[in-house]
Amino acid sequence: MDVLQSVVQYVLDMGASVFVPIIMLMIALMARMNFKEALSASITFGVAFAGINLVVGFMLDTISPAAQSFTELTGISLTAVDGGWTTAASITWAWPLAFLAFPIQIGINALMLIFKMTKTLNVDMWNVWGKIFTAVLVTYISDSVILGFVVIAIQTVIELKAGDIWAREVEDLTGIPGVTVPHHMTLIGTLLYPIDKVLDKIPFMNKKADAEALKERLGVFAENHVMGAIIGLLLGFAGGYGIQGSLILAIQAGTALTLFPMVSKLFMQGLAPISDAISELMRKKYGGQELYIGLDWPILAGKNELWVTAIILIPIELLFAIILPGNIVLPFAGIVNLSIVVAVLLLSRGNLIRMIFYGIITTPVFFYIATYFAPHITRLATETGTVNVAPGTMLAWSTMENGEFRFAFANAMAGEWWGIILAILWIAVFIWFYIGRKKDNAAYFQEKAN
Repeated sequence: MDVLQSVVQYVLDMGASVFVPIIMLMIALMARMNFKEALSASITFGVAFAGINLVVGFMLDTISPAAQSFTELTGISLTAVDGGWTTAASITWAWPLAFLAFPIQIGINALMLIFKMTKTLNVDMWNVWGKIFTAVLVTYISDSVILGFVVIAIQTVIELKAGDIWAREVEDLTGIPGVTVPHHMTLIGTLLYPIDKVLDKIPFMNKKADAEALKERLGVFAENHVMGAIIGLLLGFAGGYGIQGSLILAIQAGTALTLFPMVSKLFMQGLAPISDAISELMRKKYGGQELYIGLDWPILAGKNELWVTAIILIPIELLFAIILPGNIVLPFAGIVNLSIVVAVLLLSRGNLIRMIFYGIITTPVFFYIATYFAPHITRLATETGTVNVAPGTMLAWSTMENGEFRFAFANAMAGEWWGIILAILWIAVFIWFYIGRKKDNAAYFQEKAN
């Protein structure tokens, strides 16, 4: 067992931009792709992954300090420190049983592919930590490690089924065929599906409102670099940066929004040949059976709608942090809420109006879930010794991914009657989403083709 743990840790230490291309190379060779072409495509994919992570890091390093400065100017004082997803991931990997999640995910995925229960092959092994984090929270609340791993299995199945649905949206948004995003952060989109169906009946919410539509209406002001500069300038002023600092932030934000679509094109260059090889293999051996490669969310990072929504939500998050009764979490490291914008980008097909609306109505939910789980995250940090939490404070994650699922299933496994009801309702809504979205996609893409 120690050997397995050491091997897993060795692979993880290489980083997703290294080990995912290695996996992609193996998949390409199994699909009988020429070695030179497979190697080139895999390395291109690794370059794309590294490049998009650099730009995302640049964006977060640019925006987060301005948002934090804005926070300090408001004078907010709350007791739970927001460590964001990076801190959550660090303390989760330190959990002694973390490595056991890998065989569970791989085994379930393999069985579901064999029995044609999914079309998604999830190679995003880095984000296995999200399932481990779920297991930790379930274990703490239910006092059962076994039940924690039962919920890992449930989450794995749900992610794969969600990956089957999101594949059409991912190709439509990015132009990359044969890939999907079975990331657990997208699961909140399933709970928003009933609201999405209501919004379908409101004319104002049905108008095309993605970045391309804005360009037609606003001209140069909707160009990536100009839009980014305007947003950066306004955020700089809000953060008290002054004229000089705000202008610097404007250029930095404009740079990020300009580079995102450029770097994201590398994903298509790397993935398209591999996707074609897999499709050809499936056509010959399995009568054209589809297979989607499940990847991490950064393949969507080239969509400016995602970043515009995330930045607009920052002052809204700070406002809610102040006015929500019972909230103890001060948004800090997680203030750029990727946990909602990625999901609603897919759900709304890039409609900015809907994305911002969803971000606003879900912000209170994020804060209350963060408040609820803060003691348990603090316990994990203390038990693993990875983070020193000051006396009188707690560690939290203000924009926790998949928090509503964790809340429902952790309490269901603890035997709480209301938790059991919430878990059943969650599954029921997911089934509704899965069936309904399939029909919606058929109609949407048929209309688009015409």
